[in-house]
Amino acid sequence: MEWILVRTYHQQGTHGVLSTADQLVCYTIELPWLHNWPQVSCIPEGRYPVQKRYSTRFQWHLHLTDVPGRDLILIHPANHAQKELKGCIAPVTQITGIGQGIFSRRACAALMELVEQAVQQNEPIFITIRSTAGPNNYL
Repeated sequence: MEWILVRTYHQQGTHGVLSTADQLVCYTIELPWLHNWPQVSCIPEGRYPVQKRYSTRFQWHLHLTDVPGRDLILIHPANHAQKELKGCIAPVTQITGIGQGIFSRRACAALMELVEQAVQQNEPIFITIRSTAGPNNYL
Protein backbone atom coordinates (compact mmCIF):
# COMPACT_ATOMS: atom_id res chain seq x y z
CA MET A 1 0.00 0.00 0.00
CA GLU A 2 1.33 3.41 -0.96
CA TRP A 3 0.31 6.59 0.82
CA ILE A 4 1.11 10.11 -0.34
CA LEU A 5 1.37 12.94 2.19
CA VAL A 6 1.43 16.35 0.50
CA ARG A 7 2.54 19.03 2.93
CA THR A 8 2.02 22.76 3.23
CA TYR A 9 4.57 24.47 5.45
CA HIS A 10 3.80 27.31 7.86
CA GLN A 11 6.15 28.95 10.37
CA GLN A 12 4.21 27.54 13.34
CA GLY A 13 3.24 24.12 11.95
CA THR A 14 2.88 21.86 8.95
CA HIS A 15 -0.36 20.69 7.35
CA GLY A 16 -0.84 17.73 5.09
CA VAL A 17 -3.27 15.81 2.95
CA LEU A 18 -2.84 12.05 3.22
CA SER A 19 -4.22 9.96 0.38
CA THR A 20 -3.91 6.70 -1.47
CA ALA A 21 -3.81 6.61 -5.25
CA ASP A 22 -7.58 6.93 -5.42
CA GLN A 23 -8.91 8.37 -2.16
CA LEU A 24 -8.42 11.01 0.49
CA VAL A 25 -7.66 9.30 3.80
CA CYS A 26 -7.35 12.26 6.20
CA TYR A 27 -5.54 15.49 6.92
CA THR A 28 -2.42 15.75 9.05
CA ILE A 29 -0.72 18.17 11.41
CA GLU A 30 2.97 18.29 12.30
CA LEU A 31 5.54 20.57 13.83
CA PRO A 32 7.12 23.18 11.52
CA TRP A 33 10.20 22.40 9.45
CA LEU A 34 13.23 23.22 11.60
CA HIS A 35 15.97 21.42 9.66
CA ASN A 36 15.08 17.96 11.02
CA TRP A 37 16.10 18.87 14.58
CA PRO A 38 14.86 16.05 16.85
CA GLN A 39 11.67 16.66 18.83
CA VAL A 40 11.03 20.17 17.42
CA SER A 41 10.85 19.62 13.64
CA CYS A 42 8.79 17.59 11.22
CA ILE A 43 10.81 14.93 9.39
CA PRO A 44 12.38 15.38 5.93
CA GLU A 45 10.43 14.71 2.79
CA GLY A 46 11.03 11.22 1.43
CA ARG A 47 9.64 7.69 1.21
CA TYR A 48 9.44 5.65 4.41
CA PRO A 49 8.29 2.15 5.38
CA VAL A 50 5.36 2.13 7.81
CA GLN A 51 4.81 -0.54 10.45
CA LYS A 52 1.98 -1.22 12.84
CA ARG A 53 3.08 -0.76 16.46
CA TYR A 54 1.59 -1.01 19.96
CA SER A 55 2.42 0.99 23.07
CA THR A 56 0.57 1.52 26.33
CA ARG A 57 0.47 5.27 25.69
CA PHE A 58 -1.00 5.29 22.15
CA GLN A 59 -2.35 1.72 21.88
CA TRP A 60 -2.20 0.67 18.18
CA HIS A 61 -0.50 3.29 16.01
CA LEU A 62 2.06 3.47 13.20
CA HIS A 63 5.85 3.73 13.13
CA LEU A 64 7.86 5.25 10.27
CA THR A 65 11.24 3.58 9.92
CA ASP A 66 14.48 4.57 8.20
CA VAL A 67 14.01 8.29 8.84
CA PRO A 68 17.43 9.99 8.46
CA GLY A 69 18.77 11.30 11.74
CA ARG A 70 15.61 10.40 13.65
CA ASP A 71 14.02 7.46 15.41
CA LEU A 72 10.65 6.57 16.85
CA ILE A 73 8.69 8.74 14.42
CA LEU A 74 5.06 7.76 14.89
CA ILE A 75 1.67 8.44 13.40
CA HIS A 76 -0.56 8.82 16.45
CA PRO A 77 -3.56 10.85 17.68
CA ALA A 78 -3.02 14.53 18.53
CA ASN A 79 -5.04 17.67 17.91
CA HIS A 80 -2.35 20.30 18.61
CA ALA A 81 1.12 19.89 17.10
CA GLN A 82 3.01 22.27 19.40
CA LYS A 83 1.52 20.76 22.58
CA GLU A 84 1.32 17.07 21.67
CA LEU A 85 3.94 16.18 19.05
CA LYS A 86 7.71 15.71 19.14
CA GLY A 87 8.36 15.16 15.45
CA CYS A 88 5.52 12.71 14.82
CA ILE A 89 2.56 12.98 12.44
CA ALA A 90 -1.01 13.32 13.69
CA PRO A 91 -3.94 12.43 11.45
CA VAL A 92 -6.95 14.71 11.88
CA THR A 93 -10.42 14.87 10.38
CA GLN A 94 -10.27 18.61 9.84
CA ILE A 95 -7.60 21.30 10.17
CA THR A 96 -8.77 24.13 12.42
CA GLY A 97 -5.68 26.33 12.66
CA ILE A 98 -1.94 26.31 12.07
CA GLY A 99 -0.75 22.97 13.46
CA GLN A 100 -4.18 22.20 14.89
CA GLY A 101 -7.03 19.87 13.99
CA ILE A 102 -9.98 17.97 15.39
CA PHE A 103 -11.16 14.38 15.75
CA SER A 104 -7.69 12.88 15.55
CA ARG A 105 -8.74 9.56 17.11
CA ARG A 106 -11.44 9.20 14.45
CA ALA A 107 -8.88 9.85 11.68
CA CYS A 108 -6.47 7.35 13.27
CA ALA A 109 -9.19 4.70 13.37
CA ALA A 110 -9.84 5.16 9.64
CA LEU A 111 -6.11 4.93 8.95
CA MET A 112 -5.80 1.75 11.01
CA GLU A 113 -8.62 0.15 9.00
CA LEU A 114 -6.52 0.63 5.86
CA VAL A 115 -3.51 -0.80 7.66
CA GLU A 116 -5.48 -3.89 8.69
CA GLN A 117 -6.44 -4.51 5.07
CA ALA A 118 -2.80 -4.29 4.01
CA VAL A 119 -1.66 -6.54 6.86
CA GLN A 120 -4.27 -9.17 5.98
CA GLN A 121 -3.01 -9.17 2.38
CA ASN A 122 0.61 -9.28 3.57
CA GLU A 123 1.20 -6.02 1.69
CA PRO A 124 3.97 -3.63 2.79
CA ILE A 125 3.00 -0.04 3.57
CA PHE A 126 5.00 3.01 2.47
CA ILE A 127 4.42 6.72 2.87
CA THR A 128 5.88 9.29 0.50
CA ILE A 129 6.09 12.77 2.00
CA ARG A 130 6.43 15.69 -0.39
CA SER A 131 5.23 19.24 -0.90
CA THR A 132 4.42 21.52 -3.75
CA ALA A 133 6.73 24.33 -2.57
CA GLY A 134 9.47 22.80 -0.41
CA PRO A 135 10.10 23.17 3.32
CA ASN A 136 11.71 26.59 3.17
CA ASN A 137 8.76 28.22 1.40
CA TYR A 138 6.22 29.17 4.07
CA LEU A 139 2.69 30.23 3.43
